[in-house]
Amino acid sequence: MRLGMFCAVGALLGAMSGEARAAAPSAYDAVDPFIGTGGKGHTFPGAVAPFGMVQLSPDTDVRPFKQSYDWAAGYRHDDPTILGFSHTHFSGAGHSDLGDVLLTPFSGAVKLDPGEADKPGSGYRSRFSHEGEVARPGYYAVTLSDSRVRAELTAGLRTGMHRYTFEGKAPAGVLLDLRSSIYNYPGKVLWSRVRVARDGTVTGYRETRGWAPGRKLFFAIRFNKPLVSHALHDRDEAIVYKGFRQPGRSPADRAQLEGRALEGVFEFGALDGPLIVKVAISAVSEDNALLNLDSEQAGFDFEALRGATRAAWEQALGAVELDAPAPMRTSVYTALYHSLIAPSVFADADGRYRGPDDQVHEAEGFTFHSTFSLWDTFRAEHPLLLLVQPEKRNSDMVNSLLASQRHSPYGILPVWQFHGLETWTMIGYHAVPVIADAWLKGIRGFDANAALDAMVQSATYAPYGGLGDYTSLGYVPIDREPEAASKTVEYAYDDWTIARMARALGKEDIARTFEARAGNWRNTFDAKSGFIRARRADGAFRTPFDPTAINYGSDYTEGNAWQYSWFVPQDLGGLIKAMGGDAAVVKKLDTMFDYDNSKLDYSHAEDIAGLIGQYIHGNEPSHHVAYMYSFAGAPWRTQARLKQIVDSQYKPTPDGLSGNDDLGQMSSWLVFTALGFYPVAPGSNEYVIGRPFVERAALNLPNGKRFTVTAEGLSDANVYVGKVSLNGRPLERGFLRHEELLAGGSLHFSMQAKPNTSWATKPQARPMNKAP
Repeated sequence: MRLGMFCAVGALLGAMSGEARAAAPSAYDAVDPFIGTGGKGHTFPGAVAPFGMVQLSPDTDVRPFKQSYDWAAGYRHDDPTILGFSHTHFSGAGHSDLGDVLLTPFSGAVKLDPGEADKPGSGYRSRFSHEGEVARPGYYAVTLSDSRVRAELTAGLRTGMHRYTFEGKAPAGVLLDLRSSIYNYPGKVLWSRVRVARDGTVTGYRETRGWAPGRKLFFAIRFNKPLVSHALHDRDEAIVYKGFRQPGRSPADRAQLEGRALEGVFEFGALDGPLIVKVAISAVSEDNALLNLDSEQAGFDFEALRGATRAAWEQALGAVELDAPAPMRTSVYTALYHSLIAPSVFADADGRYRGPDDQVHEAEGFTFHSTFSLWDTFRAEHPLLLLVQPEKRNSDMVNSLLASQRHSPYGILPVWQFHGLETWTMIGYHAVPVIADAWLKGIRGFDANAALDAMVQSATYAPYGGLGDYTSLGYVPIDREPEAASKTVEYAYDDWTIARMARALGKEDIARTFEARAGNWRNTFDAKSGFIRARRADGAFRTPFDPTAINYGSDYTEGNAWQYSWFVPQDLGGLIKAMGGDAAVVKKLDTMFDYDNSKLDYSHAEDIAGLIGQYIHGNEPSHHVAYMYSFAGAPWRTQARLKQIVDSQYKPTPDGLSGNDDLGQMSSWLVFTALGFYPVAPGSNEYVIGRPFVERAALNLPNGKRFTVTAEGLSDANVYVGKVSLNGRPLERGFLRHEELLAGGSLHFSMQAKPNTSWATKPQARPMNKAP
């Protein structure tokens, strides 16, 4: 087949898939994995199963550490070349790593270095065109024009499968580059090994020093065609081991090479059909990688694995049914898709996994998950999973957090964990609200008393993030701990969720202790300026003070006083009172959204994106702020701001996410907001009603019940909620209770062009109202 025919076939497949989407717009067909692969989204387009251990995706470039931010997912939609396909990726992280076990097909002469993107033929990277590129949940395909190969990828839970169709009778080869890594820098690979067994099975491992230090990953590779020859290269030591599979020769049982800069070249000669490559990974051992390799199928049936993964995605996406115009439908279903990638399974088929102590453990009664971006995902991602995933999945995640706490050398819950290892990234102890919210919403299958003990232990570990001073002073002092203002308010919220769970378990002494700590936000609120501010150990607020200043390691975490002064989700009524009441808060919120940033420069702050005045939707501290108007008795202002945010921050294009998706948090925000409600304070069992962005939605809940949302008169002109009914009865309050969702039923909105300034404005109708 000629190269032009490859491109034509790719374009035809893309056109056919577009027609199918128009004719039968299923949830699966509505997903566009390219959303977020440009701009600041940091998503990847490759193949992954729901919560899959393998994320098999193209890497368009790997950059040195200081340039790696925009390549955090390995793929940039505006890059012209592809290096190859690696098996581990983050979906939307604000930090880069992974990109393990890079494979790239080739024909003709072997090139061992990637070469330069602007010099075709200078290395093994290949040019490609988006015209023939296809991405669907669990499937990716692209034509590598320089390599003259049509590459297709699919993935199961623990395996990835490549299907390479080579042009004509060109000799087929595959390069394995164990040097390549996202978040690249000299010395990242501490050690690696590659082995080739008599039957052509390739196994190995590498240990890396990156975002998580000392990360070990093992792999196993099988090909559906016999090897003609292979060569193992140590590029540091100029060592080459060559092996052949020829009649009459008796190769050694195993070829093996170890070092820090290894590559393998595997050649198959001219083929009469596609070359299929099956790969599995493990954090435990090469033997376990082999176990995982056969865990989903013993053979090389690409279409069977693709079909099984498609069925898994159809089931997962089927938890939400949507009727909406095509652009919104694509945005929301893709958001749901991105919300179902992590936390990912990280236990092998036999239940074993590697924990934060670098030891191998075996899970009893649960499947170990990792990749917990908790500072981001406690807000909406985990609350969404409670509504769209089975109880077992959610209890597995809680049990994984608790297992990690047991294995932790410090005895605390994960902060930001991937591949079982702690990174200590971001602040707070936000595994706590994830666990509390799950328990309070009825998730069982884990030891609640052990969970509460782990939560308390994390909240009282004095060496962590100024917690010793927080406990004694009631706040984190800025002259002893950076980002002190943010840490104080985030600890206070986490403490409130501990109190909520303790009270539910009848542990009154713990509840009283942490209810008191939940009020510590007041110790960092400056009534004179109206902002949350950092204080020194002597009690004075730090000066000079600029509420718009954003600097890493300063008073706030990835933000400033404008964003963090609203972070009191456990007591927003108290915050409103402290700020001067409803009118003052509405005015301050409007000032925030309408702020003139023309004289400000935030180019030094990578995560500050998606600005609407001083509201920063591209980063998480702002995510609940539009809903604050409802707490101040002005829900129609929430409705207008949500329209402004959705229109400006989301679109069904590669640059359609205004900021890092952060393992599903940006996406989960959109899913909830499109449905018409949002969990402002996980642990409260309440959802604040905003306004819907879809004409109809149905939640097929894990308990078998069905909750529908309908929007009458929804249009760009009808921004505002006129009235709301729940199960056919007028609803005058601005919130839903979790038990109302779980019971099933219907929520109906009547939309209109003018604001209804009387609906849900009375104090008793507001969310988390404490009035009797």
